[in-house]
Amino acid sequence: MVYVAAALISFTIVFASVPPLRMFALRLGFVDRPTSRKIHNKPIPLMGGAAIYAGCVIVMLLFIGLTPLTWTILTGGLLLVTIGMLDDAAKSKGKDFPVWPRVILYLGAALIPAIFHIKIAGITNPLSGFFIPFPEWFSWLASMLWVFALINMINFIDGVDGLASGVSTLSALTMLIISLIKGQSDTAILAVILAGVSFGFLLHNFYPAKIFMGDAGATFLGYTLAVIAVDGAFKKATVITLLVPLLALGLPILDTAYVMLRRLISGKGLHRADKLHTHHILMKWGLNQVQTVSFMYLIAALFALLSIILLLVIG
Repeated sequence: MVYVAAALISFTIVFASVPPLRMFALRLGFVDRPTSRKIHNKPIPLMGGAAIYAGCVIVMLLFIGLTPLTWTILTGGLLLVTIGMLDDAAKSKGKDFPVWPRVILYLGAALIPAIFHIKIAGITNPLSGFFIPFPEWFSWLASMLWVFALINMINFIDGVDGLASGVSTLSALTMLIISLIKGQSDTAILAVILAGVSFGFLLHNFYPAKIFMGDAGATFLGYTLAVIAVDGAFKKATVITLLVPLLALGLPILDTAYVMLRRLISGKGLHRADKLHTHHILMKWGLNQVQTVSFMYLIAALFALLSIILLLVIG
């Protein structure tokens, strides 16, 4: 029952807080304005990230309390939401926020889990069952790169109404199942809270979106999913079960890999925004926003199912 309660409370907080936040953002002019690169044709409020962060943190502290895991989400998330809101504020004024301050702060946030001893510490030999620890420097580096990558990956797919929030809901539910299978209660509670806030936001964010999560929300969702994976699925994983979190987050990982490869081939900067993402291509093929998002939900669900099957069969 604790998981149901955590999901319902987190869902309710976000679902109920979005309408007043939306009106507040409209009064402030804190909106994402249409450009040639974007697919919406009218200004959309950008304060969804604040509701997502607040809902997650409130319920997390209520059900888990102050632990290394919750301190990690609280501090790293606050850093990302702060820089994300500054980035979103620049967008609302038709300006581009400098890329390097974002990269530096994203890297800083990516170090926070390891500071609280949440890191990819090693791998279990599937034959002997013995745990083989990584060198400390490699453990820190691998953890930081994983978290930094997921921060950006969820942000990258946030280009169509309901895509990032829906995929985050599916990924969080997958992490919930994985954590329950592995008997990791705190990680499972955090995963169900994240699913609750993501779904609560999705109901306002699905086409036609009434509000966007902005960089503040997308980077926080990516960060929290990455931390859940490190604290859960990556913990004492074998060579084979390392694929479990990779499959659970397979859609944003594959989309980012594809876009980065296309940008390298075309000679564009890796940080340059463009229309090379999977959702852009699907829409060029003639799919509308709802069809595009539904198709990508299906792909994300298939990856999630594969990750759970792999854990049950081999893990």
